[in-house]
Amino acid sequence: MARATSVYVCSGCGHETARWAGRCTGCGEWNTLVETRTETGGGSALAGSPRAQAVRPVALAEVERREHERLSTGIGELDSVLGGGIVPGSLVLIGGAPGIGKSTLTTMVLANLMAAGRRTLYVSAEESAAQIRLRAERLRNGHALRIPVIGETDLDAVLATIERERPEVCVVDSVQTLHCRDLSSGAGSVAQVREVAARVMEVAKRLGTAALLVGHVTKDGALAGPRVLEHIVDCVLQFEGERERTYRTVRAVKNRFGSTDEAGVFEMRDHGLVEVLDASARFVGEATRAPGSVVVCAMEGSRPLLVEVQALVSSSELVPPRRVAAGLDRNRLALVLAVLGRHGGIGLGAADVFVNVVGGVRVDEPGVDLAVALAVASAAKRVALHGTGGSRPLACFGELGLTGELRTVAHADRRRAEAKKFGLVPVVEPESVGTLREALSSVLGPARAQAA
Repeated sequence: MARATSVYVCSGCGHETARWAGRCTGCGEWNTLVETRTETGGGSALAGSPRAQAVRPVALAEVERREHERLSTGIGELDSVLGGGIVPGSLVLIGGAPGIGKSTLTTMVLANLMAAGRRTLYVSAEESAAQIRLRAERLRNGHALRIPVIGETDLDAVLATIERERPEVCVVDSVQTLHCRDLSSGAGSVAQVREVAARVMEVAKRLGTAALLVGHVTKDGALAGPRVLEHIVDCVLQFEGERERTYRTVRAVKNRFGSTDEAGVFEMRDHGLVEVLDASARFVGEATRAPGSVVVCAMEGSRPLLVEVQALVSSSELVPPRRVAAGLDRNRLALVLAVLGRHGGIGLGAADVFVNVVGGVRVDEPGVDLAVALAVASAAKRVALHGTGGSRPLACFGELGLTGELRTVAHADRRRAEAKKFGLVPVVEPESVGTLREALSSVLGPARAQAA
């Protein structure tokens, strides 16, 4: 006879324990254990159960090699991030902040697949079919209105529909709102999300249906739910950007069928997302060329991207002064300011410092260090930095060492070529200047650098 028991599951790593504790022994996080009701059998699992048969190992050379036929989404930027398209039978988790455009992107994908003659299905557990139609009408794609859609939160009903319809690509929006009746916990709990993902995966693998799972994120930007959710799926896409800005970035955090070095850039418009094939031209054209502004030659995956970095330095009335970073890591900003004060001679201990990567783009690579340092120095000295002739903004890239040296970064040749294409020469980089002090002297002038 089955009986109900309680276990405590960590919402961060999925570790289970029989008793509650303030700290998870699996990942070390505090206050993450959540009680979950489960059912267990009344007898011993070992009594009378047949012994499992041993499995003969097979050498990798004897394993049949299979080439996966990918389904093109009709969106070049997304296909490149996925590694060439959607693999049949795979699970793709798409995470992003509310209102960022996850549902718009998945609707566009299904519309393009419908135009290519593919069978699709849209499962909405958050919106009604009428709301989805309104979004489809805004896309200005006649095939969007042909997408089969169901509005259902019951997991069993959703899986039965997938079994009957057998779509080639299915969107589940979202995985946190589906509910399994076999569990007593509410939708979105650790146990529910884990069970929903596991059962959707089983059906998708068996039928060869590619499932696009839309996921929520926490206030810190991490995917909501147990960490095991990211382990189950084959690909994790992070949809980044700011709701108030038009630019969006899609990058792969995990991809079993491709590289995680690619990123796609989109612009949100009234009729949906539009691919930005030459994002550098947009950002360079909008550069202000004022004090505190430089252009960094960054890398978005394997593609070079020119983006403006702006800095503002003002006297502070607070102790300690504020350090605000948008589009880059705040700890990285603190490191750059420390090096700038110690080895660049520009101390900002009594000033507020604000740094922003323009356009809602986020840069998480060390090559942005030099751009942040030069932008802050330009804002502090109130001197505009220009390239050759004074008509173009200054371009730079490089990593700062703690001893004040400039260190080389990957794909330097691609960064230089991208800057040269837009006339941003010369580029301040580790091969042209060896230390931060030399870089400041070259852009500010010897007199201003010495005065600093």
